[in-house]
Amino acid sequence: MTLVKHELGQGKTSFFIWTFSIGFLLAICVFLFPEMKEQMEDVNDVFASMGSFTQAFGMDRLNFGTLVGFYAVECGNILGLGGAFFACLCGAGILSKEERDKTAEFLLTHPVSRKRIVTEKLAALLLQITAMNMVIYALAVGSIAAVGEEIPWKEINLLHLAYYLLQLQLAGICFGISAFLPKGSAGIGLGIAAMMYFLNLIANIADVAGFLKYITPFGYCEGADIVSTGRLDGGMLAVGAVMGIGGIVAAYLKYTKKDIL
Repeated sequence: MTLVKHELGQGKTSFFIWTFSIGFLLAICVFLFPEMKEQMEDVNDVFASMGSFTQAFGMDRLNFGTLVGFYAVECGNILGLGGAFFACLCGAGILSKEERDKTAEFLLTHPVSRKRIVTEKLAALLLQITAMNMVIYALAVGSIAAVGEEIPWKEINLLHLAYYLLQLQLAGICFGISAFLPKGSAGIGLGIAAMMYFLNLIANIADVAGFLKYITPFGYCEGADIVSTGRLDGGMLAVGAVMGIGGIVAAYLKYTKKDIL
């Protein structure tokens, strides 16, 4: 587990910055809700008349006057985008950075197999994502309790579970891509996260593009669907799992045979 500890140590600054930023913004949104909920009836009417923009974010199916509706959109976007960016950034660079930083030769001279290197780097990636989500979940629940609102446990748990699975899927995809990159690229990670987010917006706006929800993990994180049905879409989750696991398998296959300079 030496490599796991090394990776966690190297990534701790990024971990703390992203976790604090996402958690802080999420808590601020929750603390603003009691001040805003009296005005939310007017806000609902405004959003209802905004056409495609309303559909893009699922705001036509949520009541902003309730904590669940407000949380699903406002906090969901913060957690969704922030978590996706963090997962993609970590995944896209964790295997390729050895070549980028010129440390591959030192690492590979040790009596450790490439398969073990991939496994320990993957474990470190999953630990960072899991730890971040646990901290953010605790901050979210604590913030709701602090403002005196009743905690909607089922909806909150489902929303956070969906975004946690989204991060795992994107991390798996970017982990696989990382094995093919000679020097890594933060831009690729950010680009994948942004692309997946906008694919979901397109699917919400245009019915003909509904199939895109099976490509992007944001499809099963749609707050309006989760709140209205009380569950996650099993079909989308299955496709997402295949994509994430496929990325991990690709990483093992490529990295164990890769000519690393």
